Order: sequence, then C-alpha cells, then structure tokens
Amino acid sequence: MSPSTRNEFLVDLRLVQEEVRSGVVPAYSIKKDGHWNIWLEYCRTHKLDPFLHGIKDKVAILQVFGRRFRVGKIAPRGKRVMSKSVQDAVRSVGQGFTVLGADDPRHASDGKIDFRLKRQFRSYKKEDRPSIQVKPLPICIIMAIVAHSARLGTSAHAKALANLVCIAFFFLLRPGEYTGTVTDDQAFSLDDITLYVHSRRLSNQHSTDEELLSATNLTLTFTTQKNMNNGQTIAHARSGHPTCCPVLATVRQLLMHRHAFRLHGRAYKGSTKLASIYSPTGKNVPLRASDFTTTIRLFAATKRTVTGVSPSEYSARSLRAGGAMALMAGKCDDNIIKLLGRWRSDAMMDYLHEQSLPIFKRLAGVMYNNGHHSFLPSETVPILAVG
Repeated sequence: MSPSTRNEFLVDLRLVQEEVRSGVVPAYSIKKDGHWNIWLEYCRTHKLDPFLHGIKDKVAILQVFGRRFRVGKIAPRGKRVMSKSVQDAVRSVGQGFTVLGADDPRHASDGKIDFRLKRQFRSYKKEDRPSIQVKPLPICIIMAIVAHSARLGTSAHAKALANLVCIAFFFLLRPGEYTGTVTDDQAFSLDDITLYVHSRRLSNQHSTDEELLSATNLTLTFTTQKNMNNGQTIAHARSGHPTCCPVLATVRQLLMHRHAFRLHGRAYKGSTKLASIYSPTGKNVPLRASDFTTTIRLFAATKRTVTGVSPSEYSARSLRAGGAMALMAGKCDDNIIKLLGRWRSDAMMDYLHEQSLPIFKRLAGVMYNNGHHSFLPSETVPILAVG
C-alpha cells in the first residue's frame, strides 16, 4: 500500500470509528472509553499486550480484570461495584477488540460467552444486595406540586419544576429526558414539541399565546433520547383538568421560554432545552434531577398520611413509574403502557405488578362475585384424586 493510499485509508478508518461511536449517546461512549482505558492500564501494570497476543487462555485474564473491577481495585471510584457494572466493563473490553477487527476474547469456539465468565457474573449477581426500587409517584403529590405553582408569588423555578413534573408523569419520561442531568444531551428541546388544535398544527414560534393555550393535543418527537428510535413520537390529549394536564403544562413551559426570549431581546431558539429556566441576566439554566427529587420529597411529606410512603422512597425516577402505575390501575393494556413508556422488555412491568396494591386489593371481590360456574350437562370436569 502506497503512503498516500495508506493515509487515505487511515483517515477513512478514523471516520468509520467516529460513526460507530455516534451510534450511541455520548454518555455511553464516554463510559465505554473509560472501561477501555482501565483495561489498558491493567495490561500495562501486568506487562500484557492489550490484545493478548500469544496468550492461550484469554478468558483467565478477563476474569481477573473483572474481579478487580468488582472489588474496586480498578473501578473508577475505587469502590465495590454491582455485578452489572462488572459485566459492562468486561463487555466494553470485548467490544474494544471487535471494533479494531480482533476476535472478542469473551467468546468460546461456539461464539457464545465463555461459561467461566457466565458463572463468575452469576456468582456476583447472587452476592449483590437487592436493588432499591423507587416508589411510583401517586397523582395526589403531583397535584399538590402543580397547585402550589399556581399560587401568586411562586418563583419561576418552582413553576418550571411543576410543569416538567406534569409532563414527565404523563409521558413516562426518564430523568435524562426531562432534566438537565449529565445526560442532558437526551433532554427534549423546544423543537421536539408539536402542538395542535384538533388536527391543525400550531407554530411554537409564531402562534399567539391564546392559540397555544387553546391546544388540544401534542406530540413529543424523540431525536437524541436513550431509545435511539429517532423520529418516534408519542402523543397526549388534554387530561380534562385545568392545570394538571400534559398539554397545558407543555404550553406553560413553552410560553415561559418565549417570554424570556423577548425579555432579553433574543431570537426564538428551538434547540433550547425544555427543562430549563433563566437567571435575571438571561442565562439559560438547566433544571437538575436533584431539583425534582427535592421538590417531590417536600410535597410527599405533606401527603404521607395519604400515601403511607416515606418521602425518601421517592426520587426523580418516580415520575416514570408513577405514570405507568396510573395506567395500570386504570386497567390500561400492558402493551399500551409499554408503547408509551418505550419499554422493549417486561422488566418494568414486572416491577409495577409487584407494587400494584390498588389493583390486587380488588381481585378477591372480583373472584368472589364471579366465582359461580355452570356447565352444560354433557360437559364434565375432571376430579383429581387426593392421596
């Protein structure tokens, strides 16, 4: 290969590697890069070639790497980590091999993960303490937050938090989609919102305030969110409540941004994150997940006699679970809940079923009132012998 051809090839190779990296959200790429850097340091310490050339049993090297990551010797924070984090780190190493064209050292000859790694990960999972699941947030707490924000003198910060609490609950949003967390690249922008009056589309920039306030439904379009289904939209109509409504909460938040643009003499900017407010000088400030957790717990304390749940069991993640639980309690089909929540597995549904006391406490009465059966004379029911 001539020098010019080689240089051209290397340029294209770097571009392809960037394209591969862009296939996941930036935060995920950063985590993967961190795992690979830890692997390089691990190999350097043990005077090993990072691609394990000449080593017959590569799995043993990965196993020791996994164990040291597990106990915290080489983990980023120097603390013991959960089994899933170990699997992620070892997976990152394997993927680092394959990105550069080498065989994944985790795989046995049949192409499956080596059974020793499987057993190792399984033993770590058994040792892990049970994960603490947040409680689904009931509507009474959301109503309290929204009602407080409507009072005279309530700060713009509190009003924005109430708007996003409402939006996140109804759309079953992940914290990274409605806050300014470290993954705020996933958060919805103003351009991701589309408002309608029945079938007529409104303009976020040019429609009057009155037109926007008359909106009857809206859609959110996924562009940079975690599920990576770019272009996917989810929709809601009005809830029927004058304030606790996904459409009206979205309009209130949009109007807040438009007012700030005018106040500070700026042009409308559609890329602005929905979950943000403005300082007195006009600086755009993101709403953090910690802001939502603090607010939720504050109002959860006022409703503890109703919910029976400690405020500490709620967090910003409770809104997604709370919206799903509300749909389940309303006897909504599981597939519809999964569709709105963008779940590709039954993991969250299993968790919700574990928490669904309002649903289960009705079942005994249903079974009692519908437990009378009769059969046609020709039908027989087999009787199992006992003993």
